[in-house]
Amino acid sequence: MNRHQDPNPFEEEVNPFSNGAGAPGSKSRIPQMSSEPVGFGQRHDATVDIPLDVTTDSKKKGQELAAWEADLKRREKDFDSFKMYTQEIKRREEAVAKAGVPVDDKNWPPFFPIIHHDIANEIPVHAQRLQYLAFASWLGIVLCLVFNVVAVIVCWIRGGGSKIFFLAVIYALLGVPLSYVLWYRPLYRAMSTDSALKFGWFFLFYLIHIAFCIFAAIAPPVVFHGKSLTGILAAIDVFSDHVLVGIFYLVGFGLFCLEALLSLWVLQKIYLYFRGHK
Repeated sequence: MNRHQDPNPFEEEVNPFSNGAGAPGSKSRIPQMSSEPVGFGQRHDATVDIPLDVTTDSKKKGQELAAWEADLKRREKDFDSFKMYTQEIKRREEAVAKAGVPVDDKNWPPFFPIIHHDIANEIPVHAQRLQYLAFASWLGIVLCLVFNVVAVIVCWIRGGGSKIFFLAVIYALLGVPLSYVLWYRPLYRAMSTDSALKFGWFFLFYLIHIAFCIFAAIAPPVVFHGKSLTGILAAIDVFSDHVLVGIFYLVGFGLFCLEALLSLWVLQKIYLYFRGHK
């Protein structure tokens, strides 16, 4: 067998560095690469879908976060305001304690203290005169109601009946504390703290107080029973039976009239003070 005539399987030489061109008459076994770029922007690119719910949820979460931050800032501001308020109250209490002024210490009346009353130390100097006038008005209604009980007791002893006595006692037991709580104490607070709300509360119930004084001075037998108030009509009625009882009732009538006039004057003075001071 002639070895030189056998075909050589490695006869075809391929140069990998020949830029795709093989030897003449030979075929390249390396596949040709496509020069068309593959990537974004081509017509055969894949489409990426971004769901709209993601964007909507992001905006909603951003709005909720902004609202939460605003609420947090508001709460912080309210807390700071409350803290400053408590510090101011504490500072005032310390100042009062250093000044030696007792806070709501019962000191009146001196023989049996049941209320706190200190105009000279707690009311401004320019308002002390008005406060003393209002205090005189409150003492006046106390005197009127106490004397009304005394006059009715005299009438009861002379045969006037026990019902008018119990009614007179009820007027005194209710009128004295209610007048202090409803209009005198609010005026005291208004003068010391310069509170418009307290002034309004005082004007409302002080008008009711004046109306009661006028009604008691007349004493018509429509709401209150008979002679339970020492008014002019009741005084005329009892004069025909007992002159002594009539005199007591006339004195009570005069006291209620004086109290009504004094209350009207005090109301005018305090109203002018309130308008001018504000």
